[in-house]
Amino acid sequence: MGLFATREAERLLKEWGIQSLPVNPLAIAEQHNIACQGMPSKSGGVSGMFIKSGDAYGILYATHIDNEGFQNFSIGHELGHYFLPDHPEAVFSGSDIHNSRAGFVSDDEHESEADHFACGLLMPNYLFDPALEQAGDGLDAIKSLKECCGTSLTATAIRYAQRTPEPTAIIVSIGDKVDYCFMSDELREYPGLSWVKKGSYIPRNSVTYTFNKDNDNVRFARQDAGTVDLSTWFGGDTEGKLYEEIVGLGGYGKTLTILTPSDLPDPEELEEDAELEESWAPRFKR
Repeated sequence: MGLFATREAERLLKEWGIQSLPVNPLAIAEQHNIACQGMPSKSGGVSGMFIKSGDAYGILYATHIDNEGFQNFSIGHELGHYFLPDHPEAVFSGSDIHNSRAGFVSDDEHESEADHFACGLLMPNYLFDPALEQAGDGLDAIKSLKECCGTSLTATAIRYAQRTPEPTAIIVSIGDKVDYCFMSDELREYPGLSWVKKGSYIPRNSVTYTFNKDNDNVRFARQDAGTVDLSTWFGGDTEGKLYEEIVGLGGYGKTLTILTPSDLPDPEELEEDAELEESWAPRFKR
């Protein structure tokens, strides 16, 4: 359903004739008579609220994190609840006020779909991909795309992992544990890799593990980088190196890790080698 939500946002943008970045979610809300207002800065805990009053709708978005990109994503998330099929009925089933937790932190199906809608709304593939081709690789590319799209660093990193043609993963962590991970389709092509799961421990021989041991690295948005084995993060027998870039996310209290190729074999060659090895394996009659 995440893919449907993303494509639905992209379909609507094309229907509305939006052909350039950044996409302004406040303007979209205004055009559809949805009132938007920032919540008091001390109102933490939720990213936003979607409110119904009769036939009218409103959005309250969080301001406790002073980040325009985060606020844009929060508004985009609430617009997902408005535009996606069955969402208004689901989120207003028990109350006329729905509290949201945007940013891929909720296991709720409707919250996840609204997150994917926000990604597609703010970073539609028909506009994002051409910008990606010019942006380069890794953290520098993500920072460039963040400015282009008016999005948060984390949301941009997720979209980068979804759209890049390179084997890539982004990992958000808190302390010594993984919050969530996104792997590109190209990285998943490597045989025998394990998915980095929510709540799993950060590998001790990763750059991220050392970085997160100092809370000031996160608090002051410091950066670090280094090279690690592919197996450090993903296990398996495939030999290869990844470039690991880390940046603290300041007020979020989290760390963003970007894993890109340093010295990786071609997955098609690995498959051919495996087939060749299988063809030479001795066969014994019983």
